[in-house]
Amino acid sequence: MDFRIKQRDGFDGKMGELVSMLEYSRGILLEDIKDLSQPDLDFIAYKGANSIGSLLMHIASIDFVHQVITFEGRDLNDDEYTQWESALFLGEKARDGIKNQPLNYYTKVLFETREKTLSLLSSKNEEWLFEENVWDNGVLHNNYWLWYHVMEDEINHRGQIRLIKRLLVSKKSPVNL
Repeated sequence: MDFRIKQRDGFDGKMGELVSMLEYSRGILLEDIKDLSQPDLDFIAYKGANSIGSLLMHIASIDFVHQVITFEGRDLNDDEYTQWESALFLGEKARDGIKNQPLNYYTKVLFETREKTLSLLSSKNEEWLFEENVWDNGVLHNNYWLWYHVMEDEINHRGQIRLIKRLLVSKKSPVNL
């Protein structure tokens, strides 16, 4: 593992640095989940919690949604929304619908969405990161912030996954979480 943020071949300027950070975060996530079984991925630690499988699908969904927003300049269409809704919003729908899959199912989805992201990012220059847009509520944002958010969301959910893994080891349901 390389613990440096640096330019990546095939990516313009700060784009390469962003990709370096995205790839580091993803590498750590994949290392954290590499030995999980299907029951581990489906484990619900307490009422209302999300499973590791659901969190992995959520991470992939955030990647996909940001591809649509930043590269196509639009929101999800009806088919995309139907496909990703449970993963995006988590909760009961995710608990009911995202389960009974082996680890390679989740890692394949993570890999495919990230590969598309990297391909799309490689087609843009550094200036694209700083292009500004305005949400319907008047809030300014740029592409750099949106992809930073993809990374911060993944890191946040990686922390949740680590907590769930600790609970799996103890096989005890937490009290008053």
